[in-house]
Amino acid sequence: MELVAGCYEQVLFGFAIHPEPDTGGDPEEQKWTSAADFTHHAHTASLSAVAVNSRFVVTGSKDETIHIYDMKKKIDHGALVHHNGTITCLKFYGNRHLISGGEDGLICVWDAKKWECLKSIKAHKGHVTFLSIHPSGKLALSVGTDKTLRTWNLVEGRSAFIKNIKQNAHIVEWSPRGEKYIVVILNKIDVYQLDTASVSGTITNEKRVSSVTFLSESVLAVAGDEEVIRFFDCDSLMCLCEFKAHENRVKDMFSFEVPEHHVIVTASSDGFIKMWKLKQDKKVPPSLLCEVKTNARLTCLGVWLDRVTDTPKSLPSAAEPSPVSKKQSKINKKEASDVVQEEERQSIPDSKKCGLTGDSNKAMKADTPVSAKKRKMVEMSEKQKRKKKKIRMTH
Repeated sequence: MELVAGCYEQVLFGFAIHPEPDTGGDPEEQKWTSAADFTHHAHTASLSAVAVNSRFVVTGSKDETIHIYDMKKKIDHGALVHHNGTITCLKFYGNRHLISGGEDGLICVWDAKKWECLKSIKAHKGHVTFLSIHPSGKLALSVGTDKTLRTWNLVEGRSAFIKNIKQNAHIVEWSPRGEKYIVVILNKIDVYQLDTASVSGTITNEKRVSSVTFLSESVLAVAGDEEVIRFFDCDSLMCLCEFKAHENRVKDMFSFEVPEHHVIVTASSDGFIKMWKLKQDKKVPPSLLCEVKTNARLTCLGVWLDRVTDTPKSLPSAAEPSPVSKKQSKINKKEASDVVQEEERQSIPDSKKCGLTGDSNKAMKADTPVSAKKRKMVEMSEKQKRKKKKIRMTH
């Protein structure tokens, strides 16, 4: 297991984490040790996003590039250049696909084997500030500085619908089972239910929210521009507990499960990365497992688990049915004015034939199917033209 973190100083840090040998004591008191593994200085500006799968770590930066680091070989694997603006968000889906968003308003889908851009979509009129992929891989959500929340049908490679929101949201996140999602605007967290596409409640944090991560389907960890982390119940909207995690603002969080441990990792502007063991009762603050001092101003965080369990995961092919059921696609009448149904076919060519995992260039060049009757008529008219041409030549 490795903790990876990016910083303002243009460097990606990697720290190997191991549990200390079991001495027969209380397992609740077990500590973990850390060791510096690598530093990777590939960017020419501060790092803004990081994503991890079982083989690679990718980083996005204000230098408008995405760099790939091979965690198995511990070498630079190259760079992806397509965006014309800061890379704001990066998300892997399994080992096959990477999705990126940027300040140029684009969302790009990459083949994570060949490292080719499969599709580039003008997703928002302003910046893309955040995106999240549904656990099924069939839907994605994005928010931007155009005050919209957009739902993407990844099967057909098109926009499903757009919801106008009153302010610019900077975070959107699906719950682990995908039954709900949250949208963050400043210090407000709106909880949406997927089946109604409407807000079921709002959580209010004391400071502007900087990062969120789901600990379960109903419990959300919230960090803001402060030293404190809070756990909220998304159903009751109540704060379950809070604890001081750092000496400065928390910039990013990541939660995961390993045998006998449910863990949350935090990174802060104070230069520390900390790993916490969560209690079964989320009303009890977590206990510190280990901490790492980087002496850098951290901006983004990821955890490499060296797993192969996510290998089969990939975005669905265009042949699969759309995941948006009739019930889900219906919008409340009250919200009808806020939602704009949209195909956006002009920005996503031949979307019926080419999902987000297809090649957009091939889709653009593909011939439109022509019926046999129409083809016969075209052939007859061509023969008539050639006949007339011959008659003119003889005269």
